[in-house]
Amino acid sequence: MTGAPTDTPPGARGLGAALAALESARRATLALADADDAELTAQHSPLMSPLVWDLAHVGQQEEHWLLGVADPGRDPVFHPAVACLYDAFEHPRATRTLLPLLDPAASRRALAEVRGRVLDALERARPDDGHFPAGMVAQHEFQHGETMLATHNLRAGDPLLVPTPVPPGRLVPADAVLVPAGPFPLGADPAAEPWALDNELPQHEVHVPAFRIARVPVTNGEWSGFVAAGGYDDPRLWTAEGWAHRGEQGLRAPMAWEPDGAGWWTQRRFGAVRAVDPAEPVQHVDFHEAQAYARWAGARLPTEVEWEKACVWDPAAGRRRRWPWGSGPATPARANLGGTALGPARVGAYPAGASAYGVEQMIGDVWEWTSSVFAPWPGFSTMLYADYSAPFFDGRYRVLRGGAWSTAADAVRPSFRNWDLPVRRQIFTGLRLAWDA
Repeated sequence: MTGAPTDTPPGARGLGAALAALESARRATLALADADDAELTAQHSPLMSPLVWDLAHVGQQEEHWLLGVADPGRDPVFHPAVACLYDAFEHPRATRTLLPLLDPAASRRALAEVRGRVLDALERARPDDGHFPAGMVAQHEFQHGETMLATHNLRAGDPLLVPTPVPPGRLVPADAVLVPAGPFPLGADPAAEPWALDNELPQHEVHVPAFRIARVPVTNGEWSGFVAAGGYDDPRLWTAEGWAHRGEQGLRAPMAWEPDGAGWWTQRRFGAVRAVDPAEPVQHVDFHEAQAYARWAGARLPTEVEWEKACVWDPAAGRRRRWPWGSGPATPARANLGGTALGPARVGAYPAGASAYGVEQMIGDVWEWTSSVFAPWPGFSTMLYADYSAPFFDGRYRVLRGGAWSTAADAVRPSFRNWDLPVRRQIFTGLRLAWDA
């Protein structure tokens, strides 16, 4: 099964793709940093870095992985006394405003200098190489773009970003589809996905018992029913850990939801106050909330293995697809990705993105919590960035799948494993239900 054919030919991620991804990631970063110095250097939330930290950090990491590893003796752009300020393990987000960071202008100059040197180095590279280091760096920068979007969403004041339109939703049955029991190749095939990160590998065969999975993510309208039914006040729906967290944080609804006096809800999104759309997938809920909702609904969260099989396995062809819909790219007609929509599309907006089982919106819109603890696949080995995954295999983190509206197409795939602490909800997280068959 692990050698089953895939939709993407080997060598599809060469130098041209690496250059395009690096350029796309940089355009997104600079657009998110297109603000005055006060905005970029402010601590908008203790949960997040000041935007100027992310701005310089992506350049420091690019220099380290694409220049420093190959040529450690060169004169660096980020000298060691500065580079250490951008060590994410050394400096917690809440304290980064206390560091002597580069100012916005110096950060932009450093980014430009590093990129110029990187392009010179890549000009000397073989065009048919897989260029994993460049792909890894581009994905890292895209990931910080999502972090910067979360910071923008938490800032006070008038909107700085303008959303782009998404397709309208449609009526979709509020049902679940059956995924029969059977074997399935879990994880990325490196021949098809040469930029897959270490925790996605190695691909290996697993047997998945039969299960049912919801056709679409849980919506705001459905979540409103949970709130109205007293779901936040019923300890029977929560684990002991979740109930304690709910009490400590005073959780009553998803992040940024507020009652408007008439029993309805409004929310602040990127500086704009709007009515909660009942047809959109709910977002900004943490793992504990998602788990409590699933119990209230008589369901559970899917495991990440179930999620991936429902996403990519084609039972008729007996093979794994590259994307839920097949081999074609992630176009705006198939998925809400790229970070410009500033929110999820309504359910039913992407029928062309359905999986072989008929499950919709598995890629984009909202990161979906799974019940799985982040752990290595059998045979795991670290990649160039050895600390990317391994430090987080400590049992505290839960896996999220599928990407969100904030995720770049080059930074997500069905095998991509995101992870976070179960209390996180400033990120663009939602859920999809599952049931035993």
